[in-house]
Amino acid sequence: MKRTPDEVYKASDPLMPQAIKALRRYLAAKAAGLLIEEFERLRLLAESL
Repeated sequence: MKRTPDEVYKASDPLMPQAIKALRRYLAAKAAGLLIEEFERLRLLAESL
């Protein structure tokens, strides 16, 4: 059975789901063209996890 990256990471590290969500928010903000301040805040959040 093939597992998704989310399933693999959930089993290996409890912080990984939070990091994945933060990275997704960062990428969505980048694609949406948010203000640089908001974009930078989300980038820092993603990197901190």
